[in-house]
Amino acid sequence: MEQSSTLIVGGASGLGAASAKCLHNAGAYVLIADLDEERGQGIVSQLGSRATFMQTDVTQPEQVQRAVHAAAQQGDGLRLSVCCAGIGWAEKTVGRQGPHQLEPFQQLVNVNLMGTFNVLRLSAAAMISNTPNEDGERGLCINTASIAAYEGQIGQLAYAATKGGIVSMTVPAARDLADNGVRVCTIAPGLFDTPLLAKLPQAMREALAASIPFPRRFGKPEEYAELVLHIANNPMLNGEVIRLDGALRMAPR
Repeated sequence: MEQSSTLIVGGASGLGAASAKCLHNAGAYVLIADLDEERGQGIVSQLGSRATFMQTDVTQPEQVQRAVHAAAQQGDGLRLSVCCAGIGWAEKTVGRQGPHQLEPFQQLVNVNLMGTFNVLRLSAAAMISNTPNEDGERGLCINTASIAAYEGQIGQLAYAATKGGIVSMTVPAARDLADNGVRVCTIAPGLFDTPLLAKLPQAMREALAASIPFPRRFGKPEEYAELVLHIANNPMLNGEVIRLDGALRMAPR
């Protein structure tokens, strides 16, 4: 990763922030793209040189393109994009108030699925002009799904649908980009100790952690980041969705 340029979308907190720090430590240029300017700038100030921030809404293609272009100007060109941007929503298909609301479902599709698609397609388009390495590789796009794509719980219809879409994009995108030397992989995390889970009551956190077979704890964002770095360094990983969940298979509730 030395002197490579990386784009971390959703990099102001959680999995994205850990990835930005890990890749920066590996010698990469890091551009953090996120809506949260205060947190993003705070991470940049911690990292110092080779780190920049750009406020970005993944649902706005022109904003994603601006971030991609900026990242492509650093180092030896944009070589890695990591998309961690996403939101959640809980509502049953039909509940006491009636059918699932359409608006939040559409919002999750726009942010989680369309946002990831924007990062993927625009990053890949920038990567294909890179000078290939000895394997003919020009770049790598890593997307973030969830084990909810496979075992969505009650009330996770919208979230599971969007994460399932990200899983389903992985192989066709990798095949589309194979002749251009651009790899595509997806990480499907289980329960990770991110700001979202930090908001839960302690008793609920302990119960969730106890449901994980081993290790019986939440995943650490740094462990996600280490997998990002491994994928970047292992060219045979392509078109693959990797579960990172401690053997957790979510129960209905």
